[in-house]
Amino acid sequence: MKDSIVIVGFFVLGVTAGVFGFVPGRFLCGTDVSFYALCALMFFVGMSVGGDSTVLKSLRTVNPRLLLLPLVTIVGTLSAVSIVSVFFPKHGVAGCLAVGSGFGYYSLSSVFITEYRGAELGTVALLSNISREIVTLLCAPLLARWFGRLAPISSGGATTMDTTLPVIARVSGSEYVVLSVFHGFLVDFSVPFLVTFFCTL
Repeated sequence: MKDSIVIVGFFVLGVTAGVFGFVPGRFLCGTDVSFYALCALMFFVGMSVGGDSTVLKSLRTVNPRLLLLPLVTIVGTLSAVSIVSVFFPKHGVAGCLAVGSGFGYYSLSSVFITEYRGAELGTVALLSNISREIVTLLCAPLLARWFGRLAPISSGGATTMDTTLPVIARVSGSEYVVLSVFHGFLVDFSVPFLVTFFCTL
């Protein structure tokens, strides 16, 4: 939760700087600053994915049927977002699906969506995906009790390999830690591809 608060804090700081003119106009309009920031972010994401050798090694201990959980999370999220998009006609189904495709990975998805669809939808993506992480952190015990021990993992989306992993381990049990890491890794990996795809529709 601390990371989410820090991200929101920087967002508020950026909005404040823009509103009160603390940032020179040449950095805000007609430049490729956001594009270069996006490229740098993708580089570091690639480094973190490529440098994590433990995920593939740990797959041997996971029940093969449970390896479908990331797919279930992705399909379930996008199906729910498609239904909810009826209430947000301004952004359309594609825009809402782009927001949903963040799967809790707010730092990456919001930058992508801002670059492709503008700051308004990027802000929605930031708040929506931060909310997904916070709901998982706060409601994991209830999710596990009402829907089973896999529910907190699915709810966490891309965050289950890092920020929500401790609470998932405590609520769902240590036997689900490897599955949680694998789930987060695969969903995390899908974010740039799905967000980009829906943004360009």
